[in-house]
Amino acid sequence: MIDREQYAPGPASGAQVRKDGEKWTLILVRELRHSPETVWQALTDPAHLREWAPFETDGALGTVGTVNLTWVGRPTPIETTVTRADAPNVLEYGDMRWELGAFGAGTRLTLWHNIDRRFISWGAAGWHICFDVLERLLTGEPIGRISGGEAMKFGGWQRLNAEYAKQFGIETPNWGPDAPKREA
Repeated sequence: MIDREQYAPGPASGAQVRKDGEKWTLILVRELRHSPETVWQALTDPAHLREWAPFETDGALGTVGTVNLTWVGRPTPIETTVTRADAPNVLEYGDMRWELGAFGAGTRLTLWHNIDRRFISWGAAGWHICFDVLERLLTGEPIGRISGGEAMKFGGWQRLNAEYAKQFGIETPNWGPDAPKREA
């Protein structure tokens, strides 16, 4: 494993927001240097997800059906239904949709994630770091999962949160211990 202290995320990029009242959809696009089949496996296999995603599952996400999804820092699993699994192109479950498209020799990965507007910049910063961790995992240079409360203590997350808030035209959330809790 590469020393994670050497990791520094790049600037906020590849994100946009679609607004619908209090529920906003975060859209993140990342170009990865790996085939759609390789990226699909990382998105659907529980062992791969444990290495980079902000959640774990008790089953594979690559087929339509029900799995228990547990977000990092949350003790209670959430029963989640995979509603679409068209390998290696489209994956939908819960409040997320993933699209994978061939892009040169790699993959253009697009995530749509419905998030309460109060947490949109947090989500963008968190997914940005998760995608960085995913890229390093796929290139054989894993740095270990950085998500949840651990990510929020990470200096790069704070910077990204502020950059995405500015990009989305919102104030940077700066809540203390009595902050509203994020609904999973």
